[in-house]
Amino acid sequence: MEEMTLDPHKLRGLAHPLRVRLLGLLREQGPSTASKLAQRLGQSSGATSYHLRQLAAHGFVTDEPGRGTQRERWWRAVHRSTHLDAATGRADPVAAEGYLRAIATSSYRQVEDAISELPTLPPEWQDAVSFSTTTRRLTAAQTAELRDRLQALLDEYPAESAAADAEPVVVNWQLFPVVRR
Repeated sequence: MEEMTLDPHKLRGLAHPLRVRLLGLLREQGPSTASKLAQRLGQSSGATSYHLRQLAAHGFVTDEPGRGTQRERWWRAVHRSTHLDAATGRADPVAAEGYLRAIATSSYRQVEDAISELPTLPPEWQDAVSFSTTTRRLTAAQTAELRDRLQALLDEYPAESAAADAEPVVVNWQLFPVVRR
């Protein structure tokens, strides 16, 4: 399960807040049903079922082999992550903005949930967590280099760990110039 790079067609298929959330949950928590996802997200199972089928039509999710019945369909994410490159964003700026806003909203919710849970975590996890913001003065080339170096560092860590105490950890970082108004 690797990374999917979005083309304009796939971008339009993902540029919906509920689809981004559904895909994120399947990636973070593993296979699930439309009903279980609906309950988790406070949505109707009809809405989650519809959006899961749309995600499947665009290649983001698929049936989980060996699970489910005629009344209960299990879904799993096909890729570990999704990448939107600049050329695709320029090809369909409206869909790109919708997708990026959905990602930002999803990331915000993840941070909010993590902050709420922080006091209940064991001390070693409390010590390991980081919520940081920093600003550097960089050129576009330096920013691209930093992005690539951060990705290379992240790639050194396996997607799945055999360690008994391993937990899913969200790595959420952004690089963008400060908007001056």
